[in-house]
Amino acid sequence: MTEITVDAIFGLKAGIVWEALNHNGPSTVGELMKATKLSREEIYGALGWLGREDKISVLMRGRARVFSLLP
Repeated sequence: MTEITVDAIFGLKAGIVWEALNHNGPSTVGELMKATKLSREEIYGALGWLGREDKISVLMRGRARVFSLLP
């Protein structure tokens, strides 16, 4: 049996979300879900990963959180 690592689960998804933010610019979770076809849970896991690596910022637009890449 092959062991699935945290890096394999969240790191891969973080790369997908990073690419979507890089291509589309600042995005909400809903926009990221549409762009990446990932689930809400996967998006939040990826955003957590990117946040821990200090690669994203989050701002409020009304009641929505908007995520963007840090320069």
